[in-house]
Amino acid sequence: MNKLIILSLVFVISGCAISRHVSSVDSTVSIEKIYVQNNEKVHMKGLVKEIVTQVNELGFDSESYSGDRPASALHYIIYTGNWNWDLAMYLTYFRATLYEDGRVLGEVEYDAKMGGGNMGKFGKTASKIKPLLTELLSKVKRPSE
Repeated sequence: MNKLIILSLVFVISGCAISRHVSSVDSTVSIEKIYVQNNEKVHMKGLVKEIVTQVNELGFDSESYSGDRPASALHYIIYTGNWNWDLAMYLTYFRATLYEDGRVLGEVEYDAKMGGGNMGKFGKTASKIKPLLTELLSKVKRPSE
């Protein structure tokens, strides 16, 4: 009987996973400015501003754009995100891809869709995406380097 209870707990806990994936940008890449496309399908106000702020804090010039990508936007991020309600709103899914003139340089993904009883799913969106963006851009050369 105890083995059955322990086995059940293991299955419940393992079903409460939050996954993170980062494919970092190669160290040979140099980036001066990163544009962030404002995704009109993401209905969480302030996400694009948060991404721009975090990219700026990492030492890159950054700004958002809507509609067509500016001609000068060699490096740009396209993202998506979803939130869910479970006692409070929380980030369920976030994916961002960094491009260089159409070529994928790196990407990040945060997935709490199977977060279930994992209390780590709660918290500010900024705290969920900051480590991902930091790792994504950690090897990139900045103009001053």
